[in-house]
Amino acid sequence: MTSVFGQKLREANVALTFRDVILLPGWVEVEPKDIDLKSNVTLNHKLNSPFVSSPMDTVTEAEMAVGLARLGGVGILHRNCSIEDQVKMAATVKRAESLVIRDVITLRPDQTIREAVDLMQKQQISGLPVVEKGKLIGLLTGRDVRFADADLKVCDVMTKKLVTAKEGVTIDEAKEILHRNRIEKLPIVDEEMKLRGLITFKDIMLRGQFPNAVRSEDGRLLCGAATSPFDLERAKQLDRHVDIIVIDVSHFHNANVFRATRKILDAVKADVVVGNIGTSQAAEDIVTKLDGVAGVRVGIGSGSICTTSEVAKAGSPTLYATSQVADKFRELKVDIPVIADGGIRSAGDIAVALAAGASAVMMGNLFARCKEAPGNLVAIGGQYYKQYRGMGSASAMSKRYSMDRYSIPSKGIAEGVEGWVSYKGDLVTVVQEMTEGLKASMGYAGAKNIPELWQKAKFAMMTSAGIEEAKPHDVMLPG
Repeated sequence: MTSVFGQKLREANVALTFRDVILLPGWVEVEPKDIDLKSNVTLNHKLNSPFVSSPMDTVTEAEMAVGLARLGGVGILHRNCSIEDQVKMAATVKRAESLVIRDVITLRPDQTIREAVDLMQKQQISGLPVVEKGKLIGLLTGRDVRFADADLKVCDVMTKKLVTAKEGVTIDEAKEILHRNRIEKLPIVDEEMKLRGLITFKDIMLRGQFPNAVRSEDGRLLCGAATSPFDLERAKQLDRHVDIIVIDVSHFHNANVFRATRKILDAVKADVVVGNIGTSQAAEDIVTKLDGVAGVRVGIGSGSICTTSEVAKAGSPTLYATSQVADKFRELKVDIPVIADGGIRSAGDIAVALAAGASAVMMGNLFARCKEAPGNLVAIGGQYYKQYRGMGSASAMSKRYSMDRYSIPSKGIAEGVEGWVSYKGDLVTVVQEMTEGLKASMGYAGAKNIPELWQKAKFAMMTSAGIEEAKPHDVMLPG
C-alpha cells in the first residue's frame, strides 16, 4: 500500500532560518571600507544601502521614509490610514528636498496676508511665489509678512523685483545666483514668465549634507508606499507621488490576489513589488502569470511580531523563502530583485539574506526602535522603549484599513502581536551600525559587492550547541 502521508514527511524540505546557518570566511582581497552596498530594490530603482523599512504603522511614515532615503535606503509608507493621509505622507517625502520643486504651492495676488500666513504655517514653507493667470508676478517671504496687517492683500506687500532662472539651470549655477543676490528661493520660469518650478537654498544644502541619498530621476527622494491588491483607487492615487508601489498582503500566491494585481499593474507607472511569497512555485507563477512585476517580497511568518507560523502552522522562513525564490528566478533567467522580509535581527542576518540571493532586506523591528518611527516612546524600568505592533495584531485589525490584508471576514483570529522594543536613538545611528556590520560580514566572505556575495558566500549549518557557543559565554557581562 502506498504511504502517501509518510511520503510527504520524507520529501519535506528543511526550512532553514537565520539562526540555523553561519557565513563561512573566504579568501579576502577587499577591506570592509571599500565594499560597495549598491543594489537594486526594483528593476528600475537602485539603493545605495540595501535597507527597506516595512509598511507598518509603528515603523514607516513620512519622517522614516525621508530619513532612510537620505541614508541610501527606501521607506515603504504604511496603508493603515485613509488614501488621503497616505498620499499626504508621500507628498511630504517628495517635498522634503529636490533640486527643482515641480508641485509648487502658490498664492494669488488678491489673497489676504492672513490666508498667506495660514498656508505658510500649514505647509511649513517660509516663502511662496505669487501667480496670476499662470504667470509669476511676485514672491511673498516671511520678511514681507512679519509685521504686515493681516487684512492687506498679497499684492500690497509681495516682493516684485524678481530674480529667476530658466529650465536646465545646474546646481552650481543656481548656487551662484542665490549667493550673488542673497536670496533663498529661485523661481524657474519660461519665456512667458510662467512658473515651471522652484529651487531653494535649503534643498541645495541638503543634497550636500546627504551624499548617499537615493533619488528618482526628477531629483526627489525615492519613496515607496503599500496598498492592498484590492484597492485599485489607492494605487492610482499613490502612483502620482511614489516611485514604488508594494502590493501588501500576507499570502500573495492566491488566484483572487493575482487577478486584482493585474489591474494595478496595468493602471500604474510606478515599479510594482508583489508579495509576500515563500515558495519556488509562487515565484514561477508570478513570472508566468503576471507581466510587469518589478520586485518580489519574500518570507511568511518570520517577523518578530507575526504569529502566523504559530497560529496557522503555516509559513516560509525568510532565509528559506529567499533561496527558493532566487533560485527559481535564476532558473527562469529573470532578474527580478528579491526583498527578504522578516526575522532579521542583526547585520549578520542581513548578510546571510543577501548571500542567499536577496537584493535588499525589509525590516520592521530594527527600524521601529528609531526616533523617526511613529510608535510612542515610553519609559519602563528606567529604560526607553517604542511601541511596535504587527499589522495582523488585534489592535491594528481594529482599524478597518487593515482588514483586507488579513481577510477578517474569513479569518476571525489575529496573526500578530503588539509590544515594545528597546529604543536605539536616531536612524543615522542604527543605519550606520547595520552598514558597518554588513560590510564586516561581506569582508569575511571576501565579497566586494552584493553580486559577488551571491557568488562567493558559503554557508555552514549550526547545531544548537554551536549556536550557543557562537554567543558570548563563560563570562560575566556588565548590566
